[in-house]
Amino acid sequence: MKIYVVSGLGADFKVLEKLKFPEHHEIVFLDWIIPEKNENFADYVKKMADKVDSSEPFYLLGYSFGGIIVQEINLLKPAEKVVILGSIRSDKEKSKLIKAGEITKIPKLMPIGFFTDKTTSFYAVMRNFFDPKNPRITQYFKVRDPYYLKWSVERISEWKFDESPNVIQILGDRDIVFPLKNSKPNHVIKGGTHLFPATKYREVSKLLTDIFV
Repeated sequence: MKIYVVSGLGADFKVLEKLKFPEHHEIVFLDWIIPEKNENFADYVKKMADKVDSSEPFYLLGYSFGGIIVQEINLLKPAEKVVILGSIRSDKEKSKLIKAGEITKIPKLMPIGFFTDKTTSFYAVMRNFFDPKNPRITQYFKVRDPYYLKWSVERISEWKFDESPNVIQILGDRDIVFPLKNSKPNHVIKGGTHLFPATKYREVSKLLTDIFV
C-alpha cells in the first residue's frame, strides 16, 4: 500500500529522511506546490490531493503544516489511516500565539520581505520555535519561496477544522509550535521538540511500524 507523505512548512523531506517504514509499503512524497497569487486554501488542497491515486487503498502521513494538509486531503480522498506528526487535529488545539495571529491578522499584515533569504528574521523565529539547540535546523527548510511561506503562515493562523477521532496524532512533549497541553495525542515522544521526527526517529519509526501494519 502507498503512504503519501507531506512534510512541514518550508521543509523538504530531509527532516523525515531517517524514519523507517514497513518495507511492504511504498512511500510517496508529495512536494509542496508554490501557491498562485491569492489562491484560496480549498483550491490549493485540491491540487495537492490530485497527486493521490485513490483508485486503491492508501495511507496519509503529514508533519507539522503537512499534518493539516493531509487531514484536508482526507476529506476529498479518504485514506485507510491518517497519521500526523507534530501537528494538530483541530483549530481548538492551536497555541496562544497562533490564535493571536488569527485574531490580530498579523500574518496577513507582515511584509513579504520578512520571509526572504535577504533577512534572517523568519528563520530566526523558526529556529527558536522548532529547536533552538539544533545547529542543523536551517538545513531542513529548503522551500524558501517568500510568497509560499507568507501564504502558509496565513493559512495556519486561519485554519478551521473539526477533529476527526480517526486521525492518529503523535506529539513531542517539548513542542513549542503545537504544545502538548493543548492536545490529547495518541502517542507522546518524550524529550521531543518540534523536530522530533529527525531527532527521535527511532521511537517514531517504531510507532509507524506498529501503525502501518
